[in-house]
Amino acid sequence: MQSVCLITGASAGIGAALARVFAQNGHTLVLTARREAQLLALADEIASRGYTRPHVIAADLGQPDGPSRLAEALGAAGLEPSVLVNNAGFGMLGEAPDIDRDAQLAIVNLNIRALTDLSLRWLEPIRRHRGGILNVASIASFIPGPGMAVYHASKAFVLSFSEAMHEELKADGVKVCALCPGPVDTEFNDRAGVPHGYFPAFLNRSAERVARDGYQGFMAGHRVVVPGKPNRIFTLLPRLLPRGLMLAMVDWRRKHLTAG
Repeated sequence: MQSVCLITGASAGIGAALARVFAQNGHTLVLTARREAQLLALADEIASRGYTRPHVIAADLGQPDGPSRLAEALGAAGLEPSVLVNNAGFGMLGEAPDIDRDAQLAIVNLNIRALTDLSLRWLEPIRRHRGGILNVASIASFIPGPGMAVYHASKAFVLSFSEAMHEELKADGVKVCALCPGPVDTEFNDRAGVPHGYFPAFLNRSAERVARDGYQGFMAGHRVVVPGKPNRIFTLLPRLLPRGLMLAMVDWRRKHLTAG
């Protein structure tokens, strides 16, 4: 079996940026997402820069059999992950009672169930290769989010799960890190229905910056990486302010920006 770095949600945004950074640092990649054409284009781009051409496996990890089908394809190709980057995920803007229930459960299926499945599925080779798991969470992990309730809750799970796994696996030489970016201008916002200017501009970071910071922190063995000083300050606010006040502030700003 050839060991590889598996990156989910790699067709665009932070996932594609992470693929470029890992490739630049000598990792052999497997790129997966639903959209095969975008994955192939990214693989061609990486190869054209002189790096090892990534393997491409199209998969819908939001489906119940998505992780197992991905695992079967990897096994058939003689590949096993030594590094896993769980980037696939999405959210939706709107109050939970007003959003389709199945759509919200789909967030749980991808952001939580699939991430957990993949993380546990390949622990044996990850341990054997003394590799690691980089889970893309969010600064949303640190506080409940009225207007994106399920998304915030799902990312809180990712942060908690990653921190616990970091502690459990560090004695085995395995790195586990939660990457918690703030707002990034990617397709995520379009899919979530987030209007331009919804997030404070001073929190914004590019996908490339997030990927670089995430890779460096992961390789350094950090438990949590929050790109950008303003975002790091934001993650401290729940420790300094009453939780009810933080909730009211988030909800007020959301209602103010979406009014009308």
